[in-house]
Amino acid sequence: MFVFSFNPLLLTMSLPLIGIFILIFFISDNEKLNIKVFSLLITSVTFLSSLLLWINFIESTFQFQFLQTYRLSSFFNITYSIGLDGISIFFLLLSTFLINLCILISWENPKYFIKEYFLCFLFLEFCLIQVFCVLDILFFYIFFESVLIPMFLIIGIWGSRERKIRAAFQFFLYTLIGSLFMLSAIIFIYSVKGTTDLLSLWFTDFSLKLQLLLWILFFFGFAVKIPMIPFHIWLPEAHAEAPTAGSVILAGVLLKLGGYGFLRFSLPLFPLACLYFNPLIYLFSLIAILYGSLTTLRQIDLKKIIAYSSIAHMGFVTLGIFSLNINGIEGSIILMLSHGLISSAMFFCIGILYDRYNTRILKYFGGLVQTMPLFIIFFTFFSFSNISFPGTSSFVGELLILIGLSKVSFILVSFAFIGVILSASYTIWLLNRVCFGLLSTFYFTKFQDISRREFLILLLLTFIILWLGIYPHAFLYEIHFSILNLFKLLFLKF
Repeated sequence: MFVFSFNPLLLTMSLPLIGIFILIFFISDNEKLNIKVFSLLITSVTFLSSLLLWINFIESTFQFQFLQTYRLSSFFNITYSIGLDGISIFFLLLSTFLINLCILISWENPKYFIKEYFLCFLFLEFCLIQVFCVLDILFFYIFFESVLIPMFLIIGIWGSRERKIRAAFQFFLYTLIGSLFMLSAIIFIYSVKGTTDLLSLWFTDFSLKLQLLLWILFFFGFAVKIPMIPFHIWLPEAHAEAPTAGSVILAGVLLKLGGYGFLRFSLPLFPLACLYFNPLIYLFSLIAILYGSLTTLRQIDLKKIIAYSSIAHMGFVTLGIFSLNINGIEGSIILMLSHGLISSAMFFCIGILYDRYNTRILKYFGGLVQTMPLFIIFFTFFSFSNISFPGTSSFVGELLILIGLSKVSFILVSFAFIGVILSASYTIWLLNRVCFGLLSTFYFTKFQDISRREFLILLLLTFIILWLGIYPHAFLYEIHFSILNLFKLLFLKF
């Protein structure tokens, strides 16, 4: 184990900011390659720094690690606190890993405003690291909303089609309005308790009526981000118009912010309200699974197929979180990490097809096994991962969630199994339409299998999905102690 004389978490958080400051001085017209190389260097070092945090993470502890607190105002009792536990460290790793891949994915795109494009991704990385590290609900809200700014620009400026402005505003307004309810709850908590420090609030009791009110306000902010039905309207449009790297980070990390918020804030702060609203969450989750799956079967746009399937998978996540037992919650965390990898891989595969076909309409595809055999091998693997095939990461997550749900109600398990069957239906249908049948060449512009860069990206994602599926203990061990700490807090409040 390495010994640090400083907090290594501060280094990880500051690297994207350093990269932004240096990148501003590049001349975008003359230094396109240098901008890409420098951005890749910064994101790679940030990812390695986050790996160093995991290496030095003490697994068998209930405490937050790499803690650092700065008192910003004694008069207003405002502090800036950071730290990691077994839950947040893996979301931090997921964020730094996928941002690094996004830089590689964007190596040949965009064609304009290149410096600004990579600046957006560096700022997005900084905000995401903050979201998973801060231990103060006010600063969590600030960075939770700051994520909207670079994502709005990525969709609105570098989107692929004419409706990109509409999609960007739809994404921005839906998520902003939902989060305003959460802001009102944070202001109320500060006015009543005099602090926004999360570790202090965990040991503070709220009355039942107050818990119900605050839970609802937080729920709107998190439900839009997941998104739960009926707050999902923005997601398919945002995915359809975003560039490939934008879709990767949107599906890979941004959809996880709502689930992380439920785990970090709603469960420990408002446990009685979570019990009270459990039936409502189960209803919304089952609707998301069934409606999302059935709607996926009706889509003709490749990106919208994956977008609606994401709604169904996140329905499983909310079922696991609000099962309120260790198996269900651990399964929901594993499924979020798994979905972040698999959906990113699927969107990247669709981006590869779009580069060659210049269309995402399903009926123009077919017979690609004849011209792109390497691509089809990866696409088949990710498709089977998407249906939770044994040995892949999603299988571990969904199995734990179903075990957790079985302790609540077998009716819930039965409906969840229908979602599993529907997931297999639309995924195999998509795989069959793209891979097999007669070769469609009408829109085919480039007869080329995947490049070395694309092969490297897909191979990395394949390796991690298999690692998480075959040896989940490497991740579950750290998660388990943090979940036990969460339940210890719940029992104290009950």
